[in-house]
Amino acid sequence: MIWNEKFETLSRQELEELQLTRLRKVVERAYTSNSFYKAKFDERGVKPDHIKSLKDLQNIPFTTKKELVDNYPYGVFCAPLNEVVRIHGTSGTTGRPIVVGYTRNDIETWSELMARALTCTGIQKGDIIQNAYGYGLFTGGLGVHYGGEKIGATVIPLSGGNSRRQITVMKDLGSTALTCTPSYATYLAELAEEMGFNPAKDFKLKMGCFGAEPWSENMRAIIEKKFNIDAIDIYGLSEVIGPGVSIECPEGKHGLHIFEDHFLPEIIDPQTEEPLPYGEKGELVFTTITKEAFPVIRYRTRDITSLHPQTCVCGRTMVRMARITGRSDDMLIIRGVNLFPSQVESVLMEIEGVEPHYNLIVDREGTLDTLEVQVEISEKIFSDEVKQLENIEHSIVEEIKETLGVTCRVKLVEPKTIQRSEGKAKRVIDKRQI
Repeated sequence: MIWNEKFETLSRQELEELQLTRLRKVVERAYTSNSFYKAKFDERGVKPDHIKSLKDLQNIPFTTKKELVDNYPYGVFCAPLNEVVRIHGTSGTTGRPIVVGYTRNDIETWSELMARALTCTGIQKGDIIQNAYGYGLFTGGLGVHYGGEKIGATVIPLSGGNSRRQITVMKDLGSTALTCTPSYATYLAELAEEMGFNPAKDFKLKMGCFGAEPWSENMRAIIEKKFNIDAIDIYGLSEVIGPGVSIECPEGKHGLHIFEDHFLPEIIDPQTEEPLPYGEKGELVFTTITKEAFPVIRYRTRDITSLHPQTCVCGRTMVRMARITGRSDDMLIIRGVNLFPSQVESVLMEIEGVEPHYNLIVDREGTLDTLEVQVEISEKIFSDEVKQLENIEHSIVEEIKETLGVTCRVKLVEPKTIQRSEGKAKRVIDKRQI
């Protein structure tokens, strides 16, 4: 199903003409209404009328997260506050948050994008969406909420937490779609079993829309098996608009459709900042070309992915991005080897008896970095003989070494001892920074 066929199936020529018109308009808006952007452009010697083609975007300087934080709270706004009808923001767990504003048109645009995204998953009028993304400054909850209502679905605004009630509502109200982080979905499946339900048979769920954190294909397989649903990956970030920047379709699950009529994507080498061609993996950069209150121009997301231009079997013509493997600032470097938590997760989920709950403990002994993988095992395995546990430990050590090139220690822990998350899971404990 396609929500807005006029735009989602544009030819490349039509799309690029629209993108250029919108790009020139947003650059003009940023330059004339915001001193932060004007100073950046002037320093590079770029004026709005220099934007003659989409290639000219590369002449504009990048925008970084640090710059957005440094201009807290309203320094990057391109609309007066009396035109801002909504404010969201990042968590700001490591310092000041990024404050994001929306005009009334921005809210309508966001609702339209989420209507497209949810329709892309197969959700339609008559479905019941159990929305377990957090409401509040976090963009997830209200993003899904407005998109669901726009397509005529029934939205249950549960937000995150109150997990036993989530299961009761899922059963009693007949939820057909679940929206939350993938780590929370695995916890809800586990909790449902504890409460005496069979998640694959006792609920009416057909699909789940999961995002806000990187997750592996093996994690997807576990969620799909546990709930007997299609598990679809959705992508977004508050600085760009929130959820609804891109999403998978069930037909392929081989890349997330970027809504390019609103967001211009680029891939760059995170070290050299040079642009990379289609198919090569690097850092994702976005320029918003329709936002009014808080446009971002060449924003370095730090997310690692690649872009693929081939038309999808679903009929959408816009470029697709590979699933996020991690963030460049979340990448761990262990004895010279680069790895992301999702890569370790992918290995763990291949080992029989291992549960989808783990922590990565990074430390330093002398001058050498160490990695300890703490992972839960199933009730049955935990009660088995010591030899079986040793075999699992050995398998994990060998698989991680062979697949990722890293030597690690493994600590198997009993079921339900690793803290569960009702939002984004915290997988890494880096003691080198303590």
